[in-house]
Amino acid sequence: MTDRVTLVRNPLLAQAVEYAYAATVPLASARAVWTAGACPLDGDGVTVAVGDYSGQARQVMLNLEEALRGAGATLSDVVKTTVYVASSRQEDLVQAWQVVREHMGAHDAPSTLLGVAALGYDDQLVEVEAVAVINDFRA
Repeated sequence: MTDRVTLVRNPLLAQAVEYAYAATVPLASARAVWTAGACPLDGDGVTVAVGDYSGQARQVMLNLEEALRGAGATLSDVVKTTVYVASSRQEDLVQAWQVVREHMGAHDAPSTLLGVAALGYDDQLVEVEAVAVINDFRA
């Protein structure tokens, strides 16, 4: 948790989850960042780790970190993520989720994890999009 993002954990909701239920950010002098879905593509646009949920999730998180860096943000500025996994099997979703959680560390921002029928690139299994807020507002 940073001084910009306050993660909210409501004691009336289940505490066994690996994420905060909400996040708040003071908006005065802040700038919001919305990322496109980070995909498991290498620098040449080739899908990596074909057939490997964890391997693709690692590349996705590296790409997400780079996208955030380009906007002046880091994973600790993230207030919400959505994790898409091309599978209807819960164990596949959990494999991807564990990698996402590893990268997020103690900053367990609110997140939605869902299985989808397909993603946009050939052999793509995982995609993560994020919303971040940073305090260096530029008019």
